[in-house]
Amino acid sequence: MNGVSGTYDVVVIGGGPAGLSAAIALSESGAKTALLARRAPYADNRTTALLGASVDLLERLDVWQRCRDKAAPLRVMRLVDDTGRLIRAPEVRFVSEEIGLEQFGFNIDNRTLLAALEQRAAELAGLTRLDDEAQAVTPDMEQATIVTAGGKSLAARLVVGADGRQSLCREAAGIAVSRRDLHQAALTFNIGHTRPHKNISTEFHTSDGPCVFVPLPGDRSSVVWVTSPREAERLISLGDEELSEAIEKQSHSILGRVAVEPGRNKFPLSIEQPRQIARNRVALVGESAHVVPPIGAQGLNMGLRDAADVADIVHDAIAAGDDPGSQRSLGRYARARASDVTSRTMVIDIANRSLLSDFLPMQAARATGLHLISSIGPLRRLAMREGLAPSWRS
Repeated sequence: MNGVSGTYDVVVIGGGPAGLSAAIALSESGAKTALLARRAPYADNRTTALLGASVDLLERLDVWQRCRDKAAPLRVMRLVDDTGRLIRAPEVRFVSEEIGLEQFGFNIDNRTLLAALEQRAAELAGLTRLDDEAQAVTPDMEQATIVTAGGKSLAARLVVGADGRQSLCREAAGIAVSRRDLHQAALTFNIGHTRPHKNISTEFHTSDGPCVFVPLPGDRSSVVWVTSPREAERLISLGDEELSEAIEKQSHSILGRVAVEPGRNKFPLSIEQPRQIARNRVALVGESAHVVPPIGAQGLNMGLRDAADVADIVHDAIAAGDDPGSQRSLGRYARARASDVTSRTMVIDIANRSLLSDFLPMQAARATGLHLISSIGPLRRLAMREGLAPSWRS
């Protein structure tokens, strides 16, 4: 042990997009901040659909300008009932121009986004970047102590846990988590295609889950195919030509001939909800704070709102001479995030359950709801605005 090698207002643990964004925002808020995370190459080619408020945050952090040219705008979102059931919902089209926006957001590969975040983080004098990982986190009345795998010891008034589903920070704070397996899996990969996507994201709703085609720059799209675990295992084991044929059939050839690009990922789906989002000098952000299935592009967008809110609360606490890790500050953060996280988790869960249900009244209710959204302009526009960010945040 080398003794205490740094004392900070905030130590952020975890170097994914939510953790990096939180560290940058906290540093810019005036907090003496450290980011503790390994600099590891991003392991896959997954992408993220960044919706309006997330893009706004990245612009404020001087990140978006560094990667915008490698992102594809999302101007139209189509929902297509492809269940083949007796009761089917009408197609719903959300068009950004209808609510006065050039686009709802942008789809970008995570490697590019992380590179831009790392570049910005390296420029900030008030942000110390530690290429290490947390081995232990010990909160007490006055501060939290973090011991790293490399033998360093850090002290902080607040720890921001951005360390994912198996969060060490969450465990250290004594926060229990409820997990529910959805008995579904998501297969993700990218494709090239012969017809232009025209910046339209199309979500086919099948009886096993949604299959989404999200535009990338050029004649390319990212695919998130949610299905049963057994079918996902079968699909990921296919050769490139076989998977290309399967996804072209699933897309009803709307993108023409399809060619699967190298790199596939498969992961089980669950809903995870910590009992608290902040406790004992630890505030959770990103997947340590909430895990939802990839429906409606809400996961990372919620994580970026976590980052923005924790930075605002820390800024206010420091400006007032208060302790940013106090129960009062943590309570403010919990209240700020409660409605957003709870309501979106519930809506995503209900949408997923209604899609999977064989119960005819449930199918009828789903079809009726989508019909109303499709046919009633004010309701459709409300759904679009709420999908981008909670109205109470504006």
